[in-house]
Amino acid sequence: MKSARVNPAKELYKQLRVLTCAQLWNTEVPLFERAAPPERTQRAAVIRAVGVVFSESGTEAEKDKARTWLRNLLQDECEKVRRYAMSALPKIGAGAGEEAQLLNLLRTTEVEREKKFLGEALERIGGAATLKAMQEGACDLKVRTAQRVEASVARSFSPSRVKLDGVLLDFAGLRIHLRGRRGLENFVSEEVTNSGKRPGKFRVTGVQSGLVMIEAIAPFTLGDIYRLRCFGSVGLVLGNLRRSSDEEYVEALAKVITSPLSLRLFQSFTEGSIRYRLDFVAEGHQRGLVRRVTSRAYLLCPDILNDARQAPWTMAIHPGATGETVELTPKLIPDPRWYYRQQDVPAATHPPLAACMARLAGSLENETVWDPFCGSGMELIERALLGGVRSIHGTDLSAAAIAISRSNFAAANLSSVQAAFTWCDFRDYPKRSVIRPNSLGVIITNPPMGMRVPIPNLRELIGDLFSVTATMLKPGGRLIFANPLRMECLQQSLRLQSRQVVDFGGFDCRVEMYLKQ
Repeated sequence: MKSARVNPAKELYKQLRVLTCAQLWNTEVPLFERAAPPERTQRAAVIRAVGVVFSESGTEAEKDKARTWLRNLLQDECEKVRRYAMSALPKIGAGAGEEAQLLNLLRTTEVEREKKFLGEALERIGGAATLKAMQEGACDLKVRTAQRVEASVARSFSPSRVKLDGVLLDFAGLRIHLRGRRGLENFVSEEVTNSGKRPGKFRVTGVQSGLVMIEAIAPFTLGDIYRLRCFGSVGLVLGNLRRSSDEEYVEALAKVITSPLSLRLFQSFTEGSIRYRLDFVAEGHQRGLVRRVTSRAYLLCPDILNDARQAPWTMAIHPGATGETVELTPKLIPDPRWYYRQQDVPAATHPPLAACMARLAGSLENETVWDPFCGSGMELIERALLGGVRSIHGTDLSAAAIAISRSNFAAANLSSVQAAFTWCDFRDYPKRSVIRPNSLGVIITNPPMGMRVPIPNLRELIGDLFSVTATMLKPGGRLIFANPLRMECLQQSLRLQSRQVVDFGGFDCRVEMYLKQ
């Protein structure tokens, strides 16, 4: 069996990669500078190492020195040295001066490999000067490079955002997918159907595992959709595709991305430049396919720009049993629904799950609500936002969690609701609080599951929760909780009303509701 050939350049880079900025600058760079041309070529890995190490750990002053050095190397007589320098420059940051120098090289070089690397460097740092040169025909760049440069300029000079208040007037036939965790579909459907006192703007057309399909029945805004709290993500459906030959598939997908429907949605719901990233859900990066599709889409409609950096939209390709669904998904970080979520705790409740549990609790007037394991306070806040709550109580064994719950509750601006957050064991709270036996309307909680933090006796903990609940709830009061065990309640006064198996992010759990008799 033949041994693998050793690549001297890669081996040298591995050795240099672990050095500090000072070691590279004070020892390796001088060695490179003093070397004769043949040896400089052999030691070009120094240039690559400087770009990586200085970008990761260099101070601004150190980066400035390295940047000047790399710019000078762009004039080196050796094509390999120039090529390594143009690849390293974007890593540590480059401005107008570096851009101008790269453009000048692109205009003058006759070396095809050098043109390729110049184009890749300009993809990453090219700005207004590169765009102007392209428009004037002063430089010839690949479609992919041209699109990235235009997206970079748009990002800088025409920042874009998703408009929640933009109205889509031409809504006929538009399908909308509300995606979320498996097991929460009924909550999402019920919320769409009973979305408030005003006439609804959507109706449910179908339900699948982890997916509720709806359609608009009136002009709407994205804000109308985000008034719903039980779904995870929303996708505006642009079309369906079946995989065929590569060329046919690329062409078909590019046409969907740039279709009149796509442009209408972009224009209705975007302020500023139209930029998106392409994501083949559950298929990995697919970089080659992404490049081909987005380049073709750019040729079809240059106003719709692919941009993997800070794009306000994702073009998501979801696989299905009969083909693929192309969905336009707004990228809202943070999600406006969870505006109060200032901080979080480890293993905190998934926000849509907290909203679903709050809806399961129902909304009666003048209720007192307790979460024995309040964490970041999500369930309590979601229940209070539904109305009818006089006071909430949260307990937790973590002092940090109590502080976070207080902060999140304050951010929720629920001034009409009294709140008490107490650092203690839930079993001790009835003895030290103002709440009395047979007085609570709702106990709502997502207890520790023992997945991340071991619980010495989880069955005993859940048994104690049932026992305390039976004592503290008033007749007609409800317990809503996520049951981590296949464990039945032995308290005769608590009667199971509903049970739903829900995906908790890798494992199933039962969301249950009990009624106090």
